[in-house]
Amino acid sequence: MKRFTLIISSILFVLVIYTSCEEEEEKIYSKIIEGLTLDTYPRVDGSTSAGPLNIVIACELLGIDYKWVKGDGELWKIEPAWKSKGHSQTFTELIKISGTHQSCINLIDRETDLILSARKLSSDEKKYADSKEVSLIETPIALDAFVFITHHNNPIKSLTIKQIQDIYTEKITHWSEVGGNNVPIHPYVREPNSGSQELMDLLVMKDLDMGQHPVSWEVVFTMTGAFERVQSDENGICYTVYYYKENIFKEAQVKSIAIEGIYPEKESISNNSYPLNAEVYAIIRSDLDKSSMAYKIYELLQTKTGKEIIRKSGYIPN
Repeated sequence: MKRFTLIISSILFVLVIYTSCEEEEEKIYSKIIEGLTLDTYPRVDGSTSAGPLNIVIACELLGIDYKWVKGDGELWKIEPAWKSKGHSQTFTELIKISGTHQSCINLIDRETDLILSARKLSSDEKKYADSKEVSLIETPIALDAFVFITHHNNPIKSLTIKQIQDIYTEKITHWSEVGGNNVPIHPYVREPNSGSQELMDLLVMKDLDMGQHPVSWEVVFTMTGAFERVQSDENGICYTVYYYKENIFKEAQVKSIAIEGIYPEKESISNNSYPLNAEVYAIIRSDLDKSSMAYKIYELLQTKTGKEIIRKSGYIPN
């Protein structure tokens, strides 16, 4: 009987130790920022294209393994390696990807504390911030590029900025006018306040009127939609950002074209020879508590350690 009791006690002891080890393994905390855990991680949000960067930052800071995996359709995404479904749900609630415009609104409305944006605030967003008496700090942390995509069968290899302006003001209406096939150009556009549209206005069109396009289906309302339209239309052209094309929708049957003879790639973006470089911004409210975890992450992204984390996401640190 004593022997049986001893065996049972030994088994229970091993189970307690094993359970304790499992609980210890499930604790998720940062070795980089003191006090940062999954439970104290701030609310973050951002652009669709910057979604993987937001996830990589969180995983790197919390010591969570992650990898690129193919998700729905042709989209690729960063997926954390979880041992607990509860942790996965908590992570999803904290790391939002609301899109450029909506994440800016969420920051102004204090529904999030830090966003990573593919651009600075638009004039509409600045007016909204002013109406809420909120001031924001926009800090560039990474390089991206604004790129134009066409169907992979389109023979056009390069366009000038002037030619693109003429296409989108309907002065040029056929590909043959820029060295391509004698077929109509279908210029797709993004909706106002989207990250891509704001970059189009800022970097390419400037003060030019893009004109009244004849049919409503030429406006696409998501980053994915731009790729889906162009890869199904041999005469189409649209715009997006380099990171999204190369990392998230990398299997789409579209190609980037050179601008002013310079092809968008890591080298030309890094050395600023590509003429349509863009920056990715970490944006916070100016009254954010400097002792908060959101502010500590914001500061970290500007350090050598932060730049290395940014590089691991596939972005080019600024």
